[in-house]
Amino acid sequence: MSQERIELAVVVGSVRQERFGPVVARWIADQAARHGGFEVDVIDLADAELPLELPAVPPAMDPNPPRPSGMADLTRRLDAADAFVVVTPDYNRSFPAALKAAIDWHFTQWDGKAIGFVGYSGASGGLLAIEALRQVFSELNAHTVRNYVSFPRYYLLFDERGELREPDEPAGAAKAMLDQLHWWARALTEARVAA
Repeated sequence: MSQERIELAVVVGSVRQERFGPVVARWIADQAARHGGFEVDVIDLADAELPLELPAVPPAMDPNPPRPSGMADLTRRLDAADAFVVVTPDYNRSFPAALKAAIDWHFTQWDGKAIGFVGYSGASGGLLAIEALRQVFSELNAHTVRNYVSFPRYYLLFDERGELREPDEPAGAAKAMLDQLHWWARALTEARVAA
C-alpha cells in the first residue's frame, strides 16, 4: 500500500472532568504516527465552544452558518482533515453530547471523508457509542471503516502513566483500522478532487 500521507484528525469526544479520553487519544495518535501514512492533529473538543443550540438553518443546507468565535479553530481543523479517528466513551449507552454538538455544527467537514473509531468504557469498551456514531456519520455521507479499537475496562488495561500493560493486541487492532482508514481516505480524497 502506498504511504501517501493523509491529514488525520484524532477527535477527543469527551469533555467530562477528569476524563480518560486524552490518554486514549495520545495512544492512537502515537499509533498513527508509527503507521507512517498520516499527518496527525489531535483535536480536543474541550478546547472548543460547543453550544447545544444549533443554527436555524442546518449546515447541510448552509455549509457556513454563523458559528461562535470559539468554534473557529475547530472548524478550520476539521476542514483540513481528510480522515478522522473519533475517540469516544459510552455515556448512557451512546456517545457524549459535546461530540454530537461538534458533529451537528458541521456538515461539509465530514462529507465524503473516512472515519475510524477508538472506544473505551466499562464493560462495552465504547462499542455502543461507536454503533450509534456509525448511523450519524452515514447520514452525513461519511464512510466509517469496519475495523475499530475497543478498550473494555480501560482502567485495568492502562497503568498509572497512561501506558498499556499489554500493548501488542491493541496495537494490532490499531494497525488494521489505520490501514483501512488510510485506504479509504486516499480513495475518497481522490474522488473529492475529481468531482
